[in-house]
Amino acid sequence: MTNYISMKIFSGNRLQQQERTAQTKKGLLRSFWAILALGGVLSVTASNAQNAVVAQTPPNLSNVTLRVAKYKGGWDLQLKLAGLDKFPYKVEFTEFTGGNLMTQAINANAIDLASGSEIPPIFGIQSNAALRLIASTRGPTIAQTLLVPKNSKAKTVADLKGKKIGYVKATTAHYFLIKMLEEVGLSLKDINAVALSIPDGLSAFRRGDLDGWATYGYAIAQAKKDGARELKSARNILSGNFLIYAAPTAVADPNKKAAIADFLCRIKKSQDWREASAKNLDNWSTKYAEAIGVEKKVVLDDAKEGLKQRRSQLFPISQPAIASQQNVADTFAKTGVITSRVNVAPLWDGTFTDAINKCK
Repeated sequence: MTNYISMKIFSGNRLQQQERTAQTKKGLLRSFWAILALGGVLSVTASNAQNAVVAQTPPNLSNVTLRVAKYKGGWDLQLKLAGLDKFPYKVEFTEFTGGNLMTQAINANAIDLASGSEIPPIFGIQSNAALRLIASTRGPTIAQTLLVPKNSKAKTVADLKGKKIGYVKATTAHYFLIKMLEEVGLSLKDINAVALSIPDGLSAFRRGDLDGWATYGYAIAQAKKDGARELKSARNILSGNFLIYAAPTAVADPNKKAAIADFLCRIKKSQDWREASAKNLDNWSTKYAEAIGVEKKVVLDDAKEGLKQRRSQLFPISQPAIASQQNVADTFAKTGVITSRVNVAPLWDGTFTDAINKCK
């Protein structure tokens, strides 16, 4: 009996010891997994902290050279007059006569930033050009018109049927000429349409080689000096959107991207400066007239007339701007100017939306 009791006690103690050992093992196992989990959290936290440090590292602008396309008397002049030309990076300005040439230069990786109408990028799509549209400036549309010589008997666009009409290919002039003809039931096939550059068009018009000329800018004032007459204005045809073009390689480069963001803000501020007072507008008109070789009065009068329509403002990309360009592209496709319909949306890049919105 005593042996039986002793065995029961021994068995009970053994079971309790085994249970305690099992509980200890479970506790150790839980501690092991807890340590592993904590290590993972600490590892992720350390990794995130390291990434945060990298993300917060300011871009190095001192070694950046931003290659910018400009028109005569364009961005460089306006930034200088507004006192916004002290860049923390180097800027190389190259002068071009049109947005179509700028898109070609971007595609050839010769420039990083440019501006032009909605139209050149449409032609760029068909040639698989490497291009991004990163913002738009909406401004007045007054200096866009269809001219006829002083001795012309044409009273409406319909009177130009069968006539020799000059225009600037792949520009707003190309587009508004199509729309003007459409309004009177005609197309480019109903006229003798001749694609000419602005200088060549002005020369041909002055020689009397053209019955009409679809053009823009201050060539209009020069032609009117010789007695040219405006047959129809494109003021209510065009959107007024002037797009900012960028090279995809520049947008992808962190340092150049920072420089572009800064440059866009300076453009926005220089627009505000130009139109902030009559004094600023007068000063700009004086210098701009000197740069392009036109009388100051012509420039100032056009600027004042433009302000009556709308002031120039830089905006980030938007659905209305994309839709406007798509409408232009569809018009070109419908009339056979381009071989097929193109989708413009993939060209638009919202990388700089926050930077533009925060620019004050």
